Amino acid sequence: MELREFAEQVLFATTLEAKLRAPEVITDERRGPALVAPAFPGRPPELRFKQPRSRQADFPGTHRLEQQSERGRLLHFFANHELLATELMALVLLRFPEAPAAFRRGVFQTLQDEQEHTRLYLERMKSCGIEFGQLPVSGYFWRVISGMESPLDYVAGLSLTFEQANLDFARHFARAFAAVGDAASARLLERIHRDEIGHVASGLRWFRRWKNPSESDWEAFCRQLKFPLSPQRAKGATLDVEGRRAAGLEANFIDALNVFSQSKGRTPNVFVFNPLAEGRIAQGKAFTPPKVQAQLVRDLENLPQFLCRQDDVVLVEHRPSVQFLSVIKQAGFALPEFVELESRCPLTPALSPSEGERGPEGRVRGQPPRSGISGLTQRKLGCLRPWAWGPDSLELLEPLFANASAEHRAASQCFDESIAQLYSKAWSAAFLGKVLSRLRRADESWLCTGLEVGVAVDTLPGALEAIAAIRARGHHKVVVKQALGLAGRNAIRLWEPELLSVHRRWMERSLDHGCQLVIEPWLEREADFSIQLEMTARGLRLCGYTGLFNDGKGQFQANHAAPNFDRRIPAAISALFREPADIAVRLHRLYADIVSLLDTELKSAGYLGPVGIDAFAYRTAQGEPRLKPIVEINPRYTMGRLTLELMRQTAPGSHGLLRLVNRAQLRTEGFTDFPSYAAHLERQFPLHLEGEPILRISEGVLCLNDPTRAHVCLAAFRVSREPKYGGRSACRVVSGAGVSPVSAGVSPA
Repeated sequence: MELREFAEQVLFATTLEAKLRAPEVITDERRGPALVAPAFPGRPPELRFKQPRSRQADFPGTHRLEQQSERGRLLHFFANHELLATELMALVLLRFPEAPAAFRRGVFQTLQDEQEHTRLYLERMKSCGIEFGQLPVSGYFWRVISGMESPLDYVAGLSLTFEQANLDFARHFARAFAAVGDAASARLLERIHRDEIGHVASGLRWFRRWKNPSESDWEAFCRQLKFPLSPQRAKGATLDVEGRRAAGLEANFIDALNVFSQSKGRTPNVFVFNPLAEGRIAQGKAFTPPKVQAQLVRDLENLPQFLCRQDDVVLVEHRPSVQFLSVIKQAGFALPEFVELESRCPLTPALSPSEGERGPEGRVRGQPPRSGISGLTQRKLGCLRPWAWGPDSLELLEPLFANASAEHRAASQCFDESIAQLYSKAWSAAFLGKVLSRLRRADESWLCTGLEVGVAVDTLPGALEAIAAIRARGHHKVVVKQALGLAGRNAIRLWEPELLSVHRRWMERSLDHGCQLVIEPWLEREADFSIQLEMTARGLRLCGYTGLFNDGKGQFQANHAAPNFDRRIPAAISALFREPADIAVRLHRLYADIVSLLDTELKSAGYLGPVGIDAFAYRTAQGEPRLKPIVEINPRYTMGRLTLELMRQTAPGSHGLLRLVNRAQLRTEGFTDFPSYAAHLERQFPLHLEGEPILRISEGVLCLNDPTRAHVCLAAFRVSREPKYGGRSACRVVSGAGVSPVSAGVSPA
């Protein structure tokens, strides 16, 4: 029988008997012309593909396999997959008649294996009381592979994707069948697992022969797959490393596959780290961040991965290394899909890579090619979630609005003048004034008064008058802040009795550039904290509270979260107030009222997204504790929100501390680089995970960005059973004083 005649029989026959019949003798002398792929293969009526968007039978898990009918349903799915592979192999023989004879012989031999697998599944299904065609069958494999344009598409899509994934599924379900006493089905899956190793090995040999020799196997594999296929489809929940090694896949390919992520159906949200948005809001396109700020953003650009769910997308200039992501995955965190931007990110200036670090196309060696924003324009997307909405994130994400959910279909819904004003410290001060005028009662002497609220000014005489008025009330220390701009670079402290000329010049320059100033008394902080919220279409939702550790200048050192962070104000705050006795209840009542008022303001501005509120307790000159419930309102993600999201991967009863570490701290601790410092932390605070069925961190330190690539900043998250830190001693918990994100332009709240 001619190979072409046999392939046509398998592809177009409308009976299972004909599809699964194999000749004893085959020749390949009359190959014929290339066939255009049909819309679907020939099949009996009961095995025709269901509509792509129609309701499908649920894929059985392992939790009900003790039931014979459930085992039959699972075998039904597998039988359809084997039949699809058989049909696709017949198609490749007809689509590419000029392919090498050895390749065609190999496909024919594999096709015969798939026919046998299908027959064996049919026998096992029948013993479980299930007939083939009794359940709906999917045509997904056919839809994504049948459009192949070359034999290389075939080996990448079928051999190295679906057959490679079957290494995981066959091994996993062989064990599951054995666990419920179905030895016959377990043996069948074990046989198929052995056969799949050979199939993957055969595909890999041809893949290496045809791919670009200058690319690694992993780079070429990622480049060859066309959406919706991706390496995510080439694996199951647990990677069969031994099977892949036996098939000839290299260790770096297996490691990269292990940490790769892309949605297999769920609509992904898109995240990006742009903490310098306020600089662009304040200065427009003239804004140029100092070199250390720009580098800090690059060091921390992967941090949104801890805000999102598996299958979401994080935009980065450079994808994190496989080694780093492997550590994060081992700690129990789900990995998102990282998409590298095609060209220089508009959020920060260009960065020259270290010599030899990047290949000829500018990417890290061994990494897949960039797909970038243009690749995402072909996909349906959920919400767009930059760290902050501003001119920079609008510019970057503008091509994606048409594909995003209804919530983010237009730029005006994400950022406009009404939303821009929310970033202003003058707006926060005015809102605090409203809160105090509406909520403060005579029996709330523990709450600050309107005299501690900042005053917004537009002229130098107005600033001087506000300073004089504050000092006349006994507050000789005064803080002057620009209403908009990067924290740490937009404020001065007036400690001296007289206004120094340098301070006067700073205020004059700020006002001349159109910057509004906020003047407020310096208050002697006792404890800082933050309230993290999320503004949704249904209203403002509380996410939780964090402790906030600042230095003597009020600049950030760390965020701390305690057990029950989602509903309890940090104990250090209520402990400062000896009376009233029900202070904890009053604090929660106060913030419930604040949230209600803020909800109205945010709805009026049309804002949706994360919100953080900074607050602190302080002491008066007489030593009495007072609360300033709002210092700043941040309409964006903050380090406090990041801390709360990290806490979701910690064991019950754990405390968490998030800190940023800079090079000054390294030198203080006797280290010269971040990798050696990270190794020190790993030895001193090794990670421990516990819990069933999901492991969570109970103790230890995890570096949140790659120490081997960090230039100016390393983020470290420590988990402990007891709060081994308090007040300003927090800076010594993970060694050293740490970098101030305030001075670096990254809000800690």
